[in-house]
Amino acid sequence: MTPNVGKAIAGGFVGTILLTLMMRFVAPVMTGQRIDMPGKLGDMTGMGPIAGMIMHFLIGSVIFGLSYAFVLFRFLPGAPWLKGVLSGVIFWLGLQVVMMPMIGGGFFSSQMGGVKIVVAALIAHLVYGATLGGIAGGPVPKKA
Repeated sequence: MTPNVGKAIAGGFVGTILLTLMMRFVAPVMTGQRIDMPGKLGDMTGMGPIAGMIMHFLIGSVIFGLSYAFVLFRFLPGAPWLKGVLSGVIFWLGLQVVMMPMIGGGFFSSQMGGVKIVVAALIAHLVYGATLGGIAGGPVPKKA
């Protein structure tokens, strides 16, 4: 069985679109503030918002998509959509523990709005993961 790379990247891309839309339009309703990860990535690297958006989509589509397909799918329980949701939780934890402190948001977004931001980001990552798993599915049988 080999992972379907194309489906994994497509699932990550569509999931990243949904996550980005949620952070731009749903999170402000929930939290009272817009969450702009691509902008923060662009600021952190000094490369600007367009580069930040490109990095955001490369991470969501390629890095996270392939991490799901080649690593996480093998170890997580359940159907592909559930494996995707659990992957989304893992990616969200990485965001909160590693990325947020790096971009000045603090551990678990403590400097960016705290619990409201953490919950909004978790919901967005659950949607991302379900989309990733639903589209990527599982590995395809090797052709003999």
